[in-house]
Amino acid sequence: MATSSSSSSAKKVAKLAQRGKGKKVRFQGGTLFPAIIAGVLVIGLVLIGYSRQSVPDPGSFPPQQGDHWHAAYGMYVCDGWLPKLSGAKEETVTDAQGQEQFVSSEFASTGIHSHDDGVIHWHPNSTKAIGKRAVLGVFLDVYKVELDTEQLKLPDDQGGDEYRVGDFQCDGKDVEIKVVAWDSYTDTGKGQTFITDLANTRLKNDGMVFAIAVVPKGTDVSMPPWAPQLPELGAADVAPGSAPTTTTGG
Repeated sequence: MATSSSSSSAKKVAKLAQRGKGKKVRFQGGTLFPAIIAGVLVIGLVLIGYSRQSVPDPGSFPPQQGDHWHAAYGMYVCDGWLPKLSGAKEETVTDAQGQEQFVSSEFASTGIHSHDDGVIHWHPNSTKAIGKRAVLGVFLDVYKVELDTEQLKLPDDQGGDEYRVGDFQCDGKDVEIKVVAWDSYTDTGKGQTFITDLANTRLKNDGMVFAIAVVPKGTDVSMPPWAPQLPELGAADVAPGSAPTTTTGG
């Protein structure tokens, strides 16, 4: 009897297996789930393409070539202001072909400079210094000043001093390096403090003020004392008979 029962069960299994041959395995939800996934992927690709097309070019913002902006700046260490950067960087030499070339390649490629006055004269002559590329580091590069969260280093022709976090102290206190920026030289507030990516602090509008500070943590830093005279100082290299761009409203 047992043998007959086993044989009958084996035959049933064989019949079921034969019926299953050639049949495709289907998702429990049919074709709906794969269609949803495909739709999500298509929408995602469309959104990515749209966002790439709609993001403004970094150079499309002000300032632009032809603008003439001014910003006051100063470097503050411990409890006093360092000397203003010297030299207008407009010196030229004559090359072997008899052509005049600017000594400073950084100035030649951007047009950004100062006049021993504690003022950044920002009139870009190329796309390197326009829009969101108009950052504090462009000016500092013209004068070979190195700035980041770990150090403020001046070149030999500007005194050669170096202030490094961890090696330099103010009255026995460890220091931090930061940039404080004001949107206008008429501002009476504390400004906006940057403690990272310092060289990329943006020049967003005419009439701004920047203080590069090496001070103990928590130290408030004010504007450079010459900042209120920004309109008069900014007139140094404006063509005779024309007014400086900097206005009271910044």
